[in-house]
Amino acid sequence: MNKTFQVKTHHHSEMIDITHELEDWIREQNVKDGLLVVSSLHTTAGITVNENADPDVKTDFLMRLDEIYPWEHPKDRHGEGNTASHLKTSTVGHAQTLIIMDGRLALGTWQGVNFCEFDGPRNRKFQAKIIQG
Repeated sequence: MNKTFQVKTHHHSEMIDITHELEDWIREQNVKDGLLVVSSLHTTAGITVNENADPDVKTDFLMRLDEIYPWEHPKDRHGEGNTASHLKTSTVGHAQTLIIMDGRLALGTWQGVNFCEFDGPRNRKFQAKIIQG
C-alpha cells in the first residue's frame, strides 16, 4: 500500500506535524500491525520524529540547524544558493521507518512525525508505504 501526500509549506524553514494524517491513512487501510516508511520526495525537505507537545522544541530545532548551517556561506558554490537546505535535509534524513501496532503508530507520549521544510515556502510531496507484518 502506497500513498503520495501533499503539503503546502508557508515559511522558509518549518516543521509540520503529519502524524494524524498518517494515522488516518493507516486506519483507512485497516492495518493492525506492520511498518510504515515515510519519505520526502525533495532534496531540501526531510522527515523526522521529535517532540510535538511543546512548539518551542521545533523553534529551537530550526534555530540550531540555522546556527550549524547558515543560509549564506562565502565558500558555498551551489548555484541555487540553498546549500544549507541540502545539508539540513541530509542531517535530518529524508525518511523514517515507523512501527504500526494495534492500528496506530508506535510513538512515545510526546513524539510525532514531522515534515521538515528547509527551502520554502513550496508545494511539497511525501510518500508513505505500509508493509504489513
